[in-house]
Amino acid sequence: MGNCTTVDNKFDPTIAISVNDFESKYPIGRGGFGRVWKVIHKKSGQLFAMKEMRKDLIVSKRSVNSIMNERRLLGILKHPFLVNLHYAFQNLENLYLVIDLMVGGDFRYYLVKHRNINEDHLKFLCACIISGLEYLHTNNIIHRDIKPENLVFDKNGYIHITDFGIARMATAENSTTTSGTPGYMAPEVLCNQDHGIPADYFALGVIMYECITHFRPYIGKTRKEIRDSVLAKQVQLHLRDNSELSNEVVDFVNRLIQRKPENRLGFHGADELKTHKFFKDFDWEELYNKQMKSPFVIDEENNFDYDHVMKRWEPTKEKISAHNSQKLFAGYLYDATLFNIQKP
Repeated sequence: MGNCTTVDNKFDPTIAISVNDFESKYPIGRGGFGRVWKVIHKKSGQLFAMKEMRKDLIVSKRSVNSIMNERRLLGILKHPFLVNLHYAFQNLENLYLVIDLMVGGDFRYYLVKHRNINEDHLKFLCACIISGLEYLHTNNIIHRDIKPENLVFDKNGYIHITDFGIARMATAENSTTTSGTPGYMAPEVLCNQDHGIPADYFALGVIMYECITHFRPYIGKTRKEIRDSVLAKQVQLHLRDNSELSNEVVDFVNRLIQRKPENRLGFHGADELKTHKFFKDFDWEELYNKQMKSPFVIDEENNFDYDHVMKRWEPTKEKISAHNSQKLFAGYLYDATLFNIQKP
């Protein structure tokens, strides 16, 4: 990968890129710490998405490590099926990430609008996710929060993986770093056990199961209830007699949602998924080169819930001083134009 970063331990706002280098058009998304804006880089005229995050919210929610982890990983990752970083900077109040603009919105928004997804859609969706995960796993990184909200469409209907806040290097012992979204968390993560790349493939299986049945295989209102559901029995997908889906996709999903990681498709790597009969005759090279026509048609420019985006945050009493700001967020600065970053 390589460490493609420049740090701002001696941050000088007079020479570094800043929010003033961008013209904000309008908000297009919302996260836990701030909004995402559609912006234009004034000098180049290029369109980006800019993630604006309030430092007081980050500190009050004890999420500094997660935010800095995402920035670090984005600085060393670059791939056609990820949402890539172009700039990162800060001022006293906020952190900013300038990333690829994904005009198609996230997959959760798409699922709400389109209840029925056929097998061609499932295959293309899955192939895009596998392509991004294969790159991450080859670089020894587990995403750990694969879910519809973290999958976003570009203008051509290709899916990209985003949000690396809880991604981690795959290490021998990581049972104490169990976090994620319970409905998509692998059993080994829910049960505070060591986990590796098969955890991401379990989440992929949950997404596909959800696309087919409109609910997740293991459900509950709390993490404990979901864990109990997982421990109670091994769920398997069964199609109705009038289903138009093939036995191949059923087998594919059922092997992804296996509770034991050693029984799960992908335990030995992405090739296990790519060579499954579900992908028989699938042209992976055409997909990688973005020459394949996506079955997902992006027919609106602004694919997001405006009311959700404009919701206000709860007030916080956290105060960020200039000294604490630099201490907590030192090294955040990034400018991709300063590096000759090689494409994968």
